[in-house]
Amino acid sequence: MRVPLIADPAPAPDPSPPTTPCPATVPAAASTIAAVTTALPPHRYAQEDLTEAIGDLCLPSGADRAVLRRLHASAGVRTRHLALPIERYATLGDFGRSNDAWLAAGLDLGEEALTGALKEAGLEPADVDLLVCASVTGVAAPSLDARLAGRMGLRPDVKRLPVFGLGCVAGAAGLARVHDYLRGHPDDTAVLLTVELCSLTLQHRDDSRANLVAGALFGDGAAALVARGSRSGGGPGAAGPSVVATRSHLFPETEHLLGWDIGASGFRVVIDAGVPGIVRDHLGRHLRDFLAEHGLTIDDIGSWVCHPGGPRVLSAVTDTLGLPGDALDSAWRSLATVGNMSSVSVLHILRSIRESGRPRPGTWGLLLAMGPGFCAELVLLRW
Repeated sequence: MRVPLIADPAPAPDPSPPTTPCPATVPAAASTIAAVTTALPPHRYAQEDLTEAIGDLCLPSGADRAVLRRLHASAGVRTRHLALPIERYATLGDFGRSNDAWLAAGLDLGEEALTGALKEAGLEPADVDLLVCASVTGVAAPSLDARLAGRMGLRPDVKRLPVFGLGCVAGAAGLARVHDYLRGHPDDTAVLLTVELCSLTLQHRDDSRANLVAGALFGDGAAALVARGSRSGGGPGAAGPSVVATRSHLFPETEHLLGWDIGASGFRVVIDAGVPGIVRDHLGRHLRDFLAEHGLTIDDIGSWVCHPGGPRVLSAVTDTLGLPGDALDSAWRSLATVGNMSSVSVLHILRSIRESGRPRPGTWGLLLAMGPGFCAELVLLRW
């Protein structure tokens, strides 16, 4: 169902003469992405092998599975990784057991991702000055980052920022906030860690469309990104890409479109059918305004790192931005091979772009994701 929005008021006429924007340049205080690593659970399944197993978990005995099978076939997903072997999910029983599984598996995957990213960047755990840790699929106090600090040998004075509630947008928003920090602390090294075990939030005996869509789309994983300030070995001329600028945007009166309903059984997903329409109707204008502030247009972007929210969302992004058909190929490939991993996905896609051959030096990139709020986060990159 499409949710009507109050239209933005038309801008007042600008009496000043038009000016030609100056071409964007990488500022002296830019932060640089030194490494990105993804960690995936060992339990990998083909989509068709998960369909009936998820039906056993979610549907009443004897229920018609036609809708479930259609959703799985049209999700754009071929394979996914799960935190646990599929047969274990029926034994979880309640939110407490699911959350315990999230904590145990999340710590192992988080450590694997963080260790790999630091090794790739040529750094030690003691070199980390700030650790931002995002997850929306479980809760813990002490948080994942606090537990990993002692487990991995981070300094006792490491700054920590656990983040909950951003959902799929947290990979982009986390990178943006890391960049904000490094602009003010150019000698420092900051790490963004995202851990999402979406399968552990699947609601048993819940045949709602939102739960079935989540069961068709989402996968599990973790990712870590190391960013360095301009005086710590980062900045222009480093391996890249550099983060040039960021933009956050909340869309009014859309809070109900995406998120969790939290109850005794845990996190019950909220996914409204109006999400692609919001993307199609509003994202393009805000993204073009953001690029224009830096003297750029959509045609100047040579590398797109887009969160794979699902086939309808990716199609809406392509349409509203007028992109070539292959511009979001990296997102479609990620969706097909690992599913939608919430906040992990954009970092997984960025990793794949780096591994497949970095864009030529000077190429502009745009990393974008959307999440609960309903909100969007844009990160302008330059290789």
